[in-house]
Amino acid sequence: MTSADSGVPRLVIAAPSSGSGKTTVATGLMAALTGRGLAVSPHKVGPDYIDPGYHALATGRTGRNLDAYLCGPELVGPLFLHGARGCDIAVVEGVMGLYDGAAGEGELASTAQVAKLLRAPVVLVVDASSQSRSVAALVHGFVSWDPEVRIGGVILNKVASDRHEVLLREAVDCVGVPVLGVLRRAARVDVPSRHLGLVPVAERGSDAVDAVAAMGAQVAAGCDLEALVGLARAAGPLPGGSAPWTPGPVPTLPHARMRSRGGTPIPSRSVEKSTPRVAVAGGPAFTFSYAEHTELLAAAGAEVVAFDPLRDEELPEGTQGLVIGGGFPEVYASELSANEGLRKSVAELALSGAPVAAECAGLLYLCRELDGLPMCGVLDASARMSGRLTLGYRDAVAVSDSALAAAGTRMRGHEFHRTVVEPGAGAAPAWGMRAPQRRVEGFVERGVHASYLHTHWAAEPGVARRFVERCRTS
Repeated sequence: MTSADSGVPRLVIAAPSSGSGKTTVATGLMAALTGRGLAVSPHKVGPDYIDPGYHALATGRTGRNLDAYLCGPELVGPLFLHGARGCDIAVVEGVMGLYDGAAGEGELASTAQVAKLLRAPVVLVVDASSQSRSVAALVHGFVSWDPEVRIGGVILNKVASDRHEVLLREAVDCVGVPVLGVLRRAARVDVPSRHLGLVPVAERGSDAVDAVAAMGAQVAAGCDLEALVGLARAAGPLPGGSAPWTPGPVPTLPHARMRSRGGTPIPSRSVEKSTPRVAVAGGPAFTFSYAEHTELLAAAGAEVVAFDPLRDEELPEGTQGLVIGGGFPEVYASELSANEGLRKSVAELALSGAPVAAECAGLLYLCRELDGLPMCGVLDASARMSGRLTLGYRDAVAVSDSALAAAGTRMRGHEFHRTVVEPGAGAAPAWGMRAPQRRVEGFVERGVHASYLHTHWAAEPGVARRFVERCRTS
C-alpha cells in the first residue's frame, strides 16, 4: 500500500506505562526525521500541554493534541488531518500506558483508541532496565490484548549493555515483533520535572533546544529510521469520508496583512471596529493552550495578539477581549505580582464588562492573591498551592450565561492542578460538574468566565464565535 492510498504516513509511539520513555523516543524521532529533510507533523494523545512544546521544537511545526474524550472520537481523524496538512509523515505520542484512558470509560481517550481511529501502526517503547527474558511476556500481552491494535515494532529503552541487548532481542524474537531500536541510558536527554510534569520549553530556553537535539541524535543512532518510515507508510487508509477539520474561513481584513505565529494564521492590526482585538496571554507563566483556540478566534473575525504577563506592563492597545489559559503562575507569582501596571490593566478591562476567558492559571491570576501575593483582584477569591493533585476528565454543563457559553451548554473538560481557590465558586458559577462528582465550580461575573476547567473549543466552535461577538458588542 502506498502513502497515496493510505493518506499521511503515520506512527503512534506508545508504552506499557508512564515513565517508559515515550516523550524521549517520540520527540527524538520527530527531530531525527526532520533532520533528514522530512516535514513531520507532531501530535500528542490526551490533554497534555507540555509535550507538544517539545514536539514543536523538534519539528518547527505546531504541536497538536488528539483527545477523544474532550473532542469526541469523530473529531480525532479530522483534527489529525488538519495538523498534518502538507507533511510527509506524522508521529503521534501516546498518553500513559497504551490501553489507559478515561477512568471508568473503557478504551475512551486511550492511545489504543486513537491508534485504531487513525488506523496507525503502534511502536511500543519498553523500559527494559530491570528485565531480560520477561520482556517477551510483556510484549506478547500488549500485542494480543486487542487484535485491532497493530503493534508493528518495539523500541527497547534504557538498555544497560551489549549483553543485555542480546538477551532482550532473543526474547522479543520469540514474540515475532521486530525490534526497531535499542537505546542506552543517557542523562543528556532527560528533561527536568516538577509538580505538574515536565518543565515547559518556554521556561528552559537553550537547555530545551539542547535536550531535543540530544534526543534526535540518540534516536537516529539507536533506531532503524528506514524501517520506522516504512512502517508509517504501511498505515491503513483513514475511515471513509475523513476530511481535515477547519476552524472556518479567516476573514480578509481591509488594510491588514496576515501573519503567522507557530503555524497559526493570525490577522495583523486592523482599525475595523468589526474586527475586535483579543489579547491572548503567553510567555513562560501561561504556556497551556490549544492551537485550535487561536485559529477559531481568528476564523470568528478576531484580531489575535499575544502578550507576556511577565514582561508587558499593560494589555495591547485597543484590547476588547482577553484570554488567559493555563500554565504555572504559582512558579512566577512574585514576578506577576510585581507587574502592577499589567494587573491594573487587566482589572480595568474586566471591570468594564469586556469578555475575559480564564482557565486554571488564568483563574489564579484573576484572584485577589496567590500564595499571599497580590494578583489582579478581579475575583473576590484567594488562591494557594496545596499538596493535593486534582487531575481528571470532567463532564460539565454551563450553569450561568457567559461570554463563552449559554446556560445549559454541555462540554467536556479536564482538570490538572495542585492549587486551591477559596471560595471555589461565585454567586454565578461557571460550570456544574456532572462527573465524576456533582458540584459547581468557577465564576461568571460581568464579562468574566473563570474556571479550573480546561476545554477544547474545537468540540464546540460556538464558544469562540460567541466570545468574539461579545467582544464586538461589549
